[in-house]
Amino acid sequence: MATLFTSPLRIPLNVDERFVRASGPGGQNVNKVATAVELRFDIDNSGLPEGLKSRLKALAGRKALTDGVLMIDSREHRTQARNRAAARERLVDLIQRASIPPKKRTPTALTKAAKERRLAGKKHHAEIKKARSTRLERDE
Repeated sequence: MATLFTSPLRIPLNVDERFVRASGPGGQNVNKVATAVELRFDIDNSGLPEGLKSRLKALAGRKALTDGVLMIDSREHRTQARNRAAARERLVDLIQRASIPPKKRTPTALTKAAKERRLAGKKHHAEIKKARSTRLERDE
């Protein structure tokens, strides 16, 4: 099994590739040669860490099928080899983006002045509403 090397991560290339006929430029060649590539990468059975697997599934969106398989379709080039390379590049790019863990959010506390402004605003709004109700009672 071949592996692609990225900085801290070894990506196993246990992918299934299926070649299908593509539409688009290519003339009569389009009708004869299967140049489009459907690359399938089994996320669940890969040797990737669990956190990376879940981020990869989230990042993949609709490309991740229900059975934990990531499907990348490449049909923008006229040759099978270039479509294959493009699909693999997209897979590596997705895995590299998923390998960056999200930053931990540090909650910040409101300042005392901000709390006072919020409470003053609420009080002002309540007074406006209270004035409306007394005005309605007088009009009736």
